[in-house]
Amino acid sequence: QVQLVESGGGLVQPGGSLKLACTASGNIFSIRLLAWYRQAPGKQREWVARITSDGITTYADSVQGRFTISRDNVRSPVYLQMNSLKPEDTAVYYCHALANRVYWGQGTQVTVSS
Repeated sequence: QVQLVESGGGLVQPGGSLKLACTASGNIFSIRLLAWYRQAPGKQREWVARITSDGITTYADSVQGRFTISRDNVRSPVYLQMNSLKPEDTAVYYCHALANRVYWGQGTQVTVSS
């Protein structure tokens, strides 16, 4: 079993920055991939970024160059540094882990508004 807890969401003005964190617990050594997804009101959940156990990162086109996913080691949280935020980045952001099955966190709200 893996448990995921997100933190760091909040309200930020357009052009601002936020850093989300996802802390994993339980059988963390079984995790092969960690990712961030988001879901805006009335929209489907969409993938944002992922990092493999080898440290390979990939981003959705909509956040490429603005967001950075990172993780120092298997015991550290996975972060999502979000810069140059836009109103369309407003969503609930979810942490996702792929181990023997898929795990999700409870989500953290990010609101980009003036």
